Amino acid sequence: MRKYITPTLSAILLSGWMLGSAVSAEVKSIAILTPEEGTDYGWNQQGVDAAKAAAKAAGIEVIVAQGLGYGDVRPTLRELAEEGASLMIAHASGYNTAAPEIANELNVPVAIVDTPSALKAGLIGDYTLSGHQGAYLAGRMAAKMSRTNTVGIVVSGEPPSWNSQSAGFAQGVKAENADTKVIYAVIGPAAYSDAAGGKRVTESVIAAGADIIFGQGNGSSFGMLQAVETTKAVDGGKVLFIDVIGDKSPIDKGFLLSSVVWNIEPVYTAMINDLKADTYGTKSYAIGLEDDSVMLLKTPQIPDNVWSDVQALRDDVISGKIPVEPVFDATAVRALMGDVKE
Repeated sequence: MRKYITPTLSAILLSGWMLGSAVSAEVKSIAILTPEEGTDYGWNQQGVDAAKAAAKAAGIEVIVAQGLGYGDVRPTLRELAEEGASLMIAHASGYNTAAPEIANELNVPVAIVDTPSALKAGLIGDYTLSGHQGAYLAGRMAAKMSRTNTVGIVVSGEPPSWNSQSAGFAQGVKAENADTKVIYAVIGPAAYSDAAGGKRVTESVIAAGADIIFGQGNGSSFGMLQAVETTKAVDGGKVLFIDVIGDKSPIDKGFLLSSVVWNIEPVYTAMINDLKADTYGTKSYAIGLEDDSVMLLKTPQIPDNVWSDVQALRDDVISGKIPVEPVFDATAVRALMGDVKE
């Protein structure tokens, strides 16, 4: 069942119009489709918030279709196209087949994730976003702070964006301390909303020795965080959690160490500008440390000396002194890990 952020599509369009006084002649509106509600402090919320901000800055309408699940979104795409959306952002890897089909069928531009090979001038854009640079820094931090000399990575699947961050984190851990063990665990092939699975798998990784968990999961990350809050490390101490994409500080109970935060607004702004310039679909979009579209979250759990060290490392990554290349292939990622659990 489709759920919109406001009761009716006409109301959404009206509220979108009110975001700005001028509407571009070339781009009148953008729409974003998300599988889960935009209240997850993560992938869905960051996408929705970024779309609203980019639309407001451009003075155009925004339509939010959220909570669509991971099934067939073709009917929703067709309806949004019929309502006049100038760009439809399909904010889930599970939409990568349906969105290009509708784009070609109705000649309405779409944006998809994790599929750079699908680019089509004027019609299909890709944003294969990777926070691998931030994840590398998170790995350095985790290795500095682990008491048990063991850290864990728990993922809800193995899409390219998760893979690159898992690899970056593992590389950071090993660069800081080659003797630190990395346990890698996959909840399921597409367990993005499986909070119960996230809790169960995270508990098993903690039992295996990890006292810091790097979690990538959308809705399943709430289960990961619950496991961290209720499970002691093997040394009897607190387990800490490193999140991705969003900021769970508002619901944190003192267990959130950091997050590799993504700011997607510059990506959507670039898409709008490219549509206006008739250059859309000719390149993929990226995020990184240099413009703060990727950044580490500072929390009270991070000692000042560790934070200072990580900020110095950030400068080295940006300058290229420390090269951090993305690794998108799941097999290559697994080869970096000391222990793989499924």
